[in-house]
Amino acid sequence: DVQLVESGGGSVQAGGSLTLSCQASGYTVTAYCMGWFRQSPRKKREGVASIVTGTDTLTAYADSVKGRFTISRDNDKNTLYLQMNSLEPEDTAMYHCAAAPRRLWGGYLNMDQYGYWGQGTQVTVS
Repeated sequence: DVQLVESGGGSVQAGGSLTLSCQASGYTVTAYCMGWFRQSPRKKREGVASIVTGTDTLTAYADSVKGRFTISRDNDKNTLYLQMNSLEPEDTAMYHCAAAPRRLWGGYLNMDQYGYWGQGTQVTVS
């Protein structure tokens, strides 16, 4: 079974930083595509960042986080990360790690392409 366990969330002041981690088991982080999604009570779940394994490793970011967030992975630890800098109150949400069950050819921030999900970690920016 695939399990994705997020950690690293918390409360931070605007302008601060947090690093989220996603420990994967039953799934290799270098396989296909993994991503971070977020959802707040007043918004639908949205893609934040993804990292894609192919001929080259690609990353994709939502416009709202470009230049502030960085997605990465540690192959030895089989862990996905999301470094978040210059946090804004609008970044407040539950952040979920997700993994794709097959190779993707686009739509890397489309939640419908991901079959495995973690329970999430809460990020609150005030």
